[in-house]
Amino acid sequence: MRQIVLDTETTGIDPEQGHRIIEIGCVELMERQLTGRHYHVYINPEREVEAEAIQIHGITNDFLADKPLFRDIATEFFEFIKGAELVIHNAAFDVGFMDHEFRKLGTGWKVAEHCGVVDSLAIARKRHPGQKNNLDALCKRYGVDNSNRELHGALLDAEILADVFLLLTGGQTAFSLDAGAADSGDADGRIRRLSAERPKTRVIRASDEEVQAHAEFLKVVGKASGEALWNKLEPAPQAAE
Repeated sequence: MRQIVLDTETTGIDPEQGHRIIEIGCVELMERQLTGRHYHVYINPEREVEAEAIQIHGITNDFLADKPLFRDIATEFFEFIKGAELVIHNAAFDVGFMDHEFRKLGTGWKVAEHCGVVDSLAIARKRHPGQKNNLDALCKRYGVDNSNRELHGALLDAEILADVFLLLTGGQTAFSLDAGAADSGDADGRIRRLSAERPKTRVIRASDEEVQAHAEFLKVVGKASGEALWNKLEPAPQAAE
């Protein structure tokens, strides 16, 4: 499955009030592994960026003055995401802005008609109800390094979200059955089965002294808690009185 982890930065919070996208950042996953492919662009919004938005992402009007317009990158961007499953934190926000931009160009493209959409925020809220589930909180919860994230940035946030999403939805960020196949002698990556003629595994049993010590320890546990859980699983070893 091809997935695109995507984030945008904007001039404000509501496209219906004329706000526009100013940055798009995407990273590609194939079968839940990062491919190294990404898409990143800054965009001249043809309007002022609100001061409150600049405080969040640090992208100024002067910086955007010489950047391409959305119409200049629309087709390239659409071709990059088309057919993929998009992973977006608070997807309604970003999808709303993308649909608005495509609508202004008269393309007729709607993101959900050409891409799957997964909202990682909705997944996080279901898994961690009643807790903070913004990207910073999830990074802390899952041990993802976000030390470079002083301000929001679409590409950096997409890269961080990719790590968080993989942990949030499975806990395994990179796994392959043929990893290390060359070392095992199976160059084709098949599972190497052990020979039925191999030597039996050696079993080392507890000595009488160890059994005695264990029984005495269970007596102490029993006096403190009423009954040791071990005794419910198997008969207690007999210790000398």
